[in-house]
Parts: sequence; C-alpha cells; structure tokens
Amino acid sequence: MVSHLFFYQLALIALVWLCVMLQMAWPSDPAAAGPPPELPPLLPKRQREPTPFAGFTTKPPCDTCASTSDLRPQAPYPPPPRIVPTRGRRRQVDTSTHFCPNPDCAYQGWVGWGNLRANGHPNSSPWRQLLGIVCRGYFLETLGTIFHGKRVAPELIVRVIACLAEGLGIRGTARVFEVDPNTVLQWLVEAAEHLQAFSRHFLHDLRVNQVQLDELFALLSAVKAGEVSEAEAIARLERTPQWVWVALDPESKLLLAIDVGNRTLAMAQRVVHQVVQVLAPDCAPLFLTDGFREYMTALLTHYGHWVHPPRRQATGPVPKPRWMPLPQLLYAQVVKTVRRRRLVRVRHRVVFGSLEAVNDILAPLGWHINTAFVERINLTIRQHVAAVGRRVSTLCKGEDGLRQQLAVFHCYYNFCLPHASIRLPLPPPEFTDGSGSATQWQPRTPAMAAGLTDHVWTLREVLLFRVPPWPQPAGV
Repeated sequence: MVSHLFFYQLALIALVWLCVMLQMAWPSDPAAAGPPPELPPLLPKRQREPTPFAGFTTKPPCDTCASTSDLRPQAPYPPPPRIVPTRGRRRQVDTSTHFCPNPDCAYQGWVGWGNLRANGHPNSSPWRQLLGIVCRGYFLETLGTIFHGKRVAPELIVRVIACLAEGLGIRGTARVFEVDPNTVLQWLVEAAEHLQAFSRHFLHDLRVNQVQLDELFALLSAVKAGEVSEAEAIARLERTPQWVWVALDPESKLLLAIDVGNRTLAMAQRVVHQVVQVLAPDCAPLFLTDGFREYMTALLTHYGHWVHPPRRQATGPVPKPRWMPLPQLLYAQVVKTVRRRRLVRVRHRVVFGSLEAVNDILAPLGWHINTAFVERINLTIRQHVAAVGRRVSTLCKGEDGLRQQLAVFHCYYNFCLPHASIRLPLPPPEFTDGSGSATQWQPRTPAMAAGLTDHVWTLREVLLFRVPPWPQPAGV
C-alpha cells in the first residue's frame, strides 16, 4: 500500500517543474519581447456648440399684464396752488405727511400742500384732529390707518403686529396678550392691507444691477369651504402644497416681490411682472435663478421685442418676425444636481447675453454666478412667517392667510429690520449715555441701502403712515 507521503512529494515535484518551465518560457529581456503594440490616440471630447436661441413666433401671453395695465393711479394735473401761511405765529404741529380725504376738496389727496392745520384733541382723545382750511372739513390723523375707530390701546395693536412679524403664531400671540385669536386675525388682515399699500408707495422706479429669484416650498392648510363653522375653522384644516416666490436685490438686500402660488409658468409670469412694475421702465438688470425653465419664458415676455430676420434667398416667402430678448437682457441659471438628497453637481448656464457681460457685473463685487443670497432669505422667511415653518399648526395656513403674513413680513423686513451685512461704520464712534461701549456702526435697513428712506422705521410709524391715493410729484 502506497503511503500518502508519496503523493505529497509527487505533487511538490510537479509544482517545481511547472515553475521552472514558466521561468524558461517567459522572456527575461524586455527588448527581446518586441515593442508593445501602439495604441490609437485618444480623440478629444467633442464640445457641442450651444444652439443660438431662435426666438418665438408669438409673444408668450401674461395674464397679469392683460388684467392690470397700471397698478399705480396717476395724479390729477395740474395740482392746486400751495398754501403758504403769512399771518399768525408759526405752526407747531407738522401736518406735511397728511392729506385731505374730502372728495369734494380741490386738495384731496395732495400731501404737504399747506392746506391742513392741527385742531387739538377732541374729547380728550389720544389722536389729534386735523382741519382742512379750504373745505373746512375735520378728520382724525388716524383716518386710513389700522388705528382708526378702535378703542383699544395703540401700543397693544403695535405689539401684536410686531409679534406676528417676528414669527409668533396667531394663537401664541393671542395667549401672550390675552386677546381672542379672531381679533388678532382681524388685525392681521387690516395690517396686511395697509402694509401692502405702504410697500407699493415706496417700491417703484428702482434701479438695480441684479435680481435673484427663487421658490420656497411650503405646506399650507386650507379650510374646507362650507363644511365647518367659523368657530371650528381653526381645528379642521386640509393640507395643500404651495410655493413662496421671492425676488431679491442681493446688493441692497431689498425684497422686491414676494408671492404665493404653484410652481407653474403662470406664476412665474406673475412674479416677473411684479418685479417689472417695481423697477424703472428702462432698467434691465442681471437675472439669476435656479434651473426652473419657466423663468426663461417669463423674462422673455417682459424683456423681449420683435426682430425681423434677414432673407436668406432672393425668392421665396418672407421670414416671419421672431420675439427675441432685448440686447441688454442678461440671464443666467444655477443648475444643481441632487442625488439621494445630496448635492453632487453645480453647473452655471448663461441663457441670455454673454458670460463676459455677466462677469462685468459680478466681478467688481467679487461674486460669481450664484443664488446664495435669495436662498439665504428663505431661512429668514421661515423664522419670521409662522405659516411657512415646518411641522407647525398655526392659524392662517391657507393661501390668503399666508399672503397676509408675507405682506407684513415684506414691509417689516424692508423698512423696520436692520441688516448686519449692509451697516456702515461710523467715522467717529458715538458714545452712549451709560457706561457701555461706543456705537461703531450705523444700522441700515434694505430700504435705506436702496435709497428709499433715510432712517429705520418703527412699526408704529409704518402703521400710522397715511398712504396717499396717488404718487406725489417731486419738485412741484
């Protein structure tokens, strides 16, 4: 019987013999093996030339442009003559910010025309009475504001609106000030209407170099119509997805427009129309957005003109005119690719204009194509608008209620909230009355940075401001 050791030795001898044969068959000199085969040269990656925009054969429709031709009413001309008092002592009460509301008066709607004078406090009222010396009509200084006809303390209304502007919900505000939630809701509706008019009065004929646009997703709750009573409307809500659209000037941090709606072409047309109404007629800034393609059509609708292409041949039909962007229109996109909730790629795309023209605007500021500033304001909106916060159960979660909260935030952010990035250093620091350190910075709001106002407005001043019915002429 053959032992197992014999087979182990035989296998080892076979392995040694195999190694020797492989060593003899493998060439030891690399030159003896011959030159390696030549690989074909790598072809350069084909760069596709961008296809030039061919234009539209028809102008894209805009429902907002068709429904509203001019949102700002025009003043009747010629204005009445100014009244300059020549008798008596100098007036101690300034009435230059008020106007006569009497429709039968020739000075109705004209601010600072010298036709008003103070007439004391009737019945020990906290509000002053004003007299129109032409029509001999009396009215309170709160006419046309949220305080008119209310017997509650004005400070309470101001603090309630301030809490709503700072992000506290309606129910929380009602608990803090021991007020009914429906009362807070009514004050919110009235304040939103007044603050919208206040923003329209100041935001017009602006000149900016660039505008960033973005959309913020919000989960709203709409009350089912006709199924619940007014008392149960707070409890029974139905969720619907909506988007908060924002347009921002990144240099002054001024919020140009804010609206609520679905992510559609009609809504993009509406937001761009609001931006155009705020800007000067001859102002065509650089627009920066994300990759949402409907922005291109909306911008082309409001910044386009008809172009007649040249004939390519002597005979044949005449080419149809094309709706093309204006030569001064610049538009770039920041296209982000997200996979599994992670940002994996960022591309910059110039849609209208050239990259050199875009860099000429951004290079002096040290910036590049981005939408970082408008994306940063999304966090500010979530902090100051309770209905946009995540996983909240605040009142006014419907579309109308959200519009009212955004209207309050729009005015509060532009005129009352100082922004740290646009503050200015004081050459001589201002020393305080106490033992604290000297003030080294001048606080500024976005409205101050844009040149719309010269001071930081308080919320009380904004709510007491009587918005004139039409724009007042300058230098008349």
